[in-house]
Amino acid sequence: MRHKGRGGSGYDLGLVGKGITFDSGGISIKPADNMHHMKADMTGAASVIAALAAIGKLGVKANVIAVAPCTENLPGGGATKPGDVFTAMSGRTVEVINTDAEGRLVLVDGISYAQREGATRVVDVATLTGAIAVALGNHFTGLFGKPASFVETVRATGAEAGDRLWPMPLTDEYREEIKGEVADIRNSAGREGGAIKAAAFLDSAVEDGTEWAHLDIAGTFWFDRDRSHAPKGPQGPIVRTLVALAERYARG
Repeated sequence: MRHKGRGGSGYDLGLVGKGITFDSGGISIKPADNMHHMKADMTGAASVIAALAAIGKLGVKANVIAVAPCTENLPGGGATKPGDVFTAMSGRTVEVINTDAEGRLVLVDGISYAQREGATRVVDVATLTGAIAVALGNHFTGLFGKPASFVETVRATGAEAGDRLWPMPLTDEYREEIKGEVADIRNSAGREGGAIKAAAFLDSAVEDGTEWAHLDIAGTFWFDRDRSHAPKGPQGPIVRTLVALAERYARG
């Protein structure tokens, strides 16, 4: 999806949203408890689509590209299996350790696609890891990225828009941990620091010179009770932040 608010070539902002329309975990199947919530594993894509719709209605004078890679993650005769290796759009080979770490597989290609279309500033949104909810609970969205100046811009813009984002570390130690034995990288490297390792996996698709932020909304995509600012149930986290970022980078 494209919004050409200022015309001309290039994009001031690229948005990428995880769109797993249902996530059973695949061959590495999830426990049955609360699996029905996995119909909301497309919240990242929904947030990106909603943001672009709002950007268009507001007539924001920025060029924005939105990418929503969508699929299901189900077991079956043609399903991806643990141990499979494939080549991502970036050219890196990926070893699948756990088929329930599937969202990052579509996201890296979404990030690569946005960059190939000319976006040098990319924000991805995903219900990516249960680990971020363990770390932050249900009150903050995890924020990763580079360079630090862009991460702070996203955090501050989110705060002004009404979204609470918490910056998380992303250093070379975590990038080392996702290196594969039979491929360049692997999609899972253990539970400890799982949200950070998932961000390190996404970082593998980020090209030199691209400003990038990753927003893990797995703790904020669903509320189990009514709150003062939102009703119980599925949420639309980060839409306000994405619209505000487009407004920040608009050119008159």
